Amino acid sequence: MTQTFDALFENARFADGTSGAIAVDAGRIAAIGEAARGATVRTVVDLGDTLVVPGFVEGHIHLDTSFYGDAWKPHKPCTAGFDVHERVEFQRQNMATAAPMDERARSQLELCISHGTTHMRSHVMVDGTVGLKPLETILAVREQYRDVIDIQLVAFPQNGILACPGTAELLDAAFDLGCDVIGGLDPASFDRDVKGHLDIVFGIAEKRGVPIDLHLHDGHLLGIFQIEEIAARTRALGMEGKVVVSHAYALGDVSADILARTADKLAAAGVAIMTNAPGDHPFPPVLALRKAGVTVFGGSDNIRDSWWPYGDGDMLGRAMMIGYRSGFYTDQELAAAFDAVTEAGARALGLESYGLRVGAPADFVALEAAHVPEAVVAVPGGRRAFKAGRAVTTDGKLLQRTTRTA
Repeated sequence: MTQTFDALFENARFADGTSGAIAVDAGRIAAIGEAARGATVRTVVDLGDTLVVPGFVEGHIHLDTSFYGDAWKPHKPCTAGFDVHERVEFQRQNMATAAPMDERARSQLELCISHGTTHMRSHVMVDGTVGLKPLETILAVREQYRDVIDIQLVAFPQNGILACPGTAELLDAAFDLGCDVIGGLDPASFDRDVKGHLDIVFGIAEKRGVPIDLHLHDGHLLGIFQIEEIAARTRALGMEGKVVVSHAYALGDVSADILARTADKLAAAGVAIMTNAPGDHPFPPVLALRKAGVTVFGGSDNIRDSWWPYGDGDMLGRAMMIGYRSGFYTDQELAAAFDAVTEAGARALGLESYGLRVGAPADFVALEAAHVPEAVVAVPGGRRAFKAGRAVTTDGKLLQRTTRTA
């Protein structure tokens, strides 16, 4: 007896060079390639011989602090070189005159979706200076867009934990509201107490059964020390595969032997590394870490905020930037950059079902490119994105914005 599926997406080209179709039923991939041919379907969609890839994974962004869609905010440089404390103060000043947070978050979110992002992890400020209000706002925005993008939210102590009274209790309370991940920020340079900071972060992770994603800007051996402490705790608590260190600038400014030692510890602990390949900082050596077995993935980080004026929410463009800044030229290297915004991002975020495979949600993007390496260097526009088998964008424009009711 022939099975009937909801939809058949014909004339797709895949990254392995094969062509075929994708059969979708109840929002999931029911068959792919030759197995999808000849199926009985209710709707047929012609993909026009485009390259079809999994939906992009935005692994690190800040929906609450972007000024995208708001009035332009001129960048304020630090007075004596990059300083996290000073940048946080500039952010506080700018936020005081910004448009409402929900409006700015929606603008940024729609920008990301329009480029083909189907999964996202956003950090949201939760600390003694702002309370839980930003989280409540972004939770409401997430609900409005639940049908077009999956969003994980990180409780992020932008002003430190120990240095900001009441923050530890607020971070714990964030999970009663619906937060997904516990965050942290520069345990040594911001809180000046690595053990105390990590005690709270890992303690909440254990109590709530949630993963960890820590910002770490500290460079050189101070940063390496913290990375190795995080890896050791991860193994001791059996949290392999559930911990991320974001930025990890230190991995990009130490000697090859120190990098190799630390990479082995990260791989053994299953700690993933997020990079946005920033233009003014050393950043983690992607290929060396991947060779050691470390998951390295990408994120936009900030988009037009108090930290820098750049960012367009395009994860394919971010793959190009990672490749460009890493000196990637070969097809294999370009494929590694693409992996950072697709499969590697999915692993780091703990997505149990992702990609172009039977049983996974039908989240994919159709690109005008011959293959993945060309897509990375050309960053083609005119994309069509699908979430659960439903068209979300065409030619970079959203077809369905929110699930808000009148």
